[in-house]
Amino acid sequence: MLLTAARVLRNPLAYTAERWTPRPRTIRRAASAALLMSVVIVVTGGAVRLTGSGLGCDTWPKCTDDSLVVTAEMGVHGLIEFGNRMLTYVLSAAVGWIIVAARCAEPRRRPLTRLAWAQFWIVLGNAVLGGITVLTGLNPYSVAGHFLLATALITAAAVTWQRTRESDAAPRPLVGAPVRRAVQGLTVVCGALLVAGTAVTGSGRHAGDSGDVPRMPFDWESVTRVHALLAWAVVLGALAVVAGLRLVDAPAGPRARARDLVLVLLAQGGVGHLQYALDEPELLVGIHLLGSCLVWIAMLRLLLSLRERGPAPAPPSPAAAPVTARPEESARPAPAAAG
Repeated sequence: MLLTAARVLRNPLAYTAERWTPRPRTIRRAASAALLMSVVIVVTGGAVRLTGSGLGCDTWPKCTDDSLVVTAEMGVHGLIEFGNRMLTYVLSAAVGWIIVAARCAEPRRRPLTRLAWAQFWIVLGNAVLGGITVLTGLNPYSVAGHFLLATALITAAAVTWQRTRESDAAPRPLVGAPVRRAVQGLTVVCGALLVAGTAVTGSGRHAGDSGDVPRMPFDWESVTRVHALLAWAVVLGALAVVAGLRLVDAPAGPRARARDLVLVLLAQGGVGHLQYALDEPELLVGIHLLGSCLVWIAMLRLLLSLRERGPAPAPPSPAAAPVTARPEESARPAPAAAG
């Protein structure tokens, strides 16, 4: 018993892997849960800011100097901020699930395990950065970094989700180099669009708290125009990619992913223009924040669809037991040959 406990404490993942082999569907579900929670935590974090609850818990890691959890005196803002903090544990559980499932996969898939662990380290880093954001009174640069690190988590989760559906073989390109370079360039511009969005937020009126919270020293109208220009560049680039994929008669997968990106971009652009015209109502800003996550996921799916690795490996089937004659049959005399 003591020897078993020592083995579990020394390497719990290896101990679990010796006793459990997840089915491919289980691994895919774990990756999907981690990806879903990486988006949920961004949206709920946006709800904290949009409801002015960013300092609902005014310190970190405790909620107040005297309480680890929210108190009745802190009101609804405290509940919202503390609820978002608690969702970090749900996110951590989802990431833990994919780590365990990837480690226990048979055959062993080290690249998938490394991707799952990358999510863990990003979650840990973002939790610390979130604490710094609270301790610095919602410094807008910390808030922007908090969002961008959450986008890095979505990136790792989306790549993990894709890799659970394919093997670890070397990727084989499905389109020519010009198309691949065009999509890679579009990905860079899409990333710049997200960064510009943090400048719009950081210089806008949704500071995250009703108090005197500092804002980025940018002219809001100017950075909003830059953000809009980048958005149009991504939309036009995506339309050009759709046309290019059709021109080179690309496989159905990349063409479908390009169409998905265009549709998400058009919907996101419509929400963005509407929220600008209506002077940034909180609900539309929250929807726009969700849309930014969906745009980035669609962009990553297009990028990853330009190559293939083959189907994910299936776990080895148990060896069939050898068929042996029963003792009574082996002792029975052989029938005489017909003569």
